[in-house]
Amino acid sequence: MRLYFHFRKDHNDLAYKVARKIKEKYPDKDISIVVERCNDGLNPKVNNLIPACKAAKYGYILVSDSNVLVDGDYLKEIVKHMQDPGVGLVSNMIKGVGGRTSGSIFENLHLNSFVLGSVCFLDRFLKMPCVVGKSMLMRKSDLEAIGGFKAVKDVLAEDYIIGKKMKEAGRRVVLSNYMINTVNKHWGMKNFLNRHTRWGKLRWKIGGIQYVAELITNAVFMSFIPVFLYGPSGITIAFALFTSLLKIMGDLYLGRITKADIKFPFYMLSPVKDIAIGCMWIIPLLSNTVVWRGNRYTIGKASRLSPCAETIRWRYRIADVIRARFA
Repeated sequence: MRLYFHFRKDHNDLAYKVARKIKEKYPDKDISIVVERCNDGLNPKVNNLIPACKAAKYGYILVSDSNVLVDGDYLKEIVKHMQDPGVGLVSNMIKGVGGRTSGSIFENLHLNSFVLGSVCFLDRFLKMPCVVGKSMLMRKSDLEAIGGFKAVKDVLAEDYIIGKKMKEAGRRVVLSNYMINTVNKHWGMKNFLNRHTRWGKLRWKIGGIQYVAELITNAVFMSFIPVFLYGPSGITIAFALFTSLLKIMGDLYLGRITKADIKFPFYMLSPVKDIAIGCMWIIPLLSNTVVWRGNRYTIGKASRLSPCAETIRWRYRIADVIRARFA
C-alpha cells in the first residue's frame, strides 16, 4: 500500500510537518508527500484528488477524509468487496464521535440518526447507490473509465455523481457494513448550520420534489407545527412532547446499536436538533448559492457549480441579511 499526502498550499502547512514526521518514523513504508496547487475545477476537494490520483501507482484508489477514524481492519474489510469484478465502488456507513461542544453534539446526533438511517434505507430498500464521500474505494481503471476525478471537478456532490456514473457504466456500488467514525470534537454551532444548509441545497438540486419528504419525515418538527398554528393546548403540547420522547428513545436505541460515544443526557437535545433542521429546510428553496473556502458559487442542476458574479453576490448578501434578521 502506498500512503500519499497532498497539500495545496506550501511547506509551512502544519499538517505537512506532521506528514513529514510520519514518513521519517516509518522509512520502510511507501509514503509520498507532494505539495502541488491544482485549480482544474471549482470543487476544492476534487482539486486535491486530481494530482493524488495522477501520482497513484497501484490499482486501487481509496479516498478517506481527514476527520475519519478507523481501526486496523478497515482496509481488509472494505477490499473484500473488490473480489467481485462487478463492484466498482465501495462506500461505508458513518457515525459521529467525539462531540464536546454544542455544534459537534448536534452534528453527531444528526449523523447517527437521519444521515445513517437515510443511507441505509436508500441502499437496502430503494436500491439507490448512496455514496458517502467520507470513504470511497475504487479501482483506478474503473475511475478512469468514467472520466476520472476531472469528470466531477465542477460539482458539489462529487461522491454522488461518481456513484451514479459507476452505476451507469454497469458497475455496482456497495455499502460496506464496516462503520467508520467521523471525529467532530470542537465544532461550533455555525459549522453545524453551515454544513447542513449546504447539504440541504445539494439534496434539493439533486432530488427535486423528493426533498419535500425530508420535512415530512421530520416527525418532531411536524409535531410542533400544530402548537404554532392552533396555539398551545393540552392536546398539541402532549402530542409534540410524546413525539419528542419517541425520537429520543429511537436515537438512543440507534446509539446503543452503533456503540456511539454520545452521553445519555445529550440525547435530550435530539428534538431541539430536529427543530433546527426543520427550520433550515426552507433555506435551499430560497437560496442557490454556497460559500466554500472563501468563494461563493451558484449551485445548478445535479449540484453543478458555477462562479457567482460579483453583481449577483450583492443580491444574495442582501437576501442573507434579511433571512438572518427574521430567522
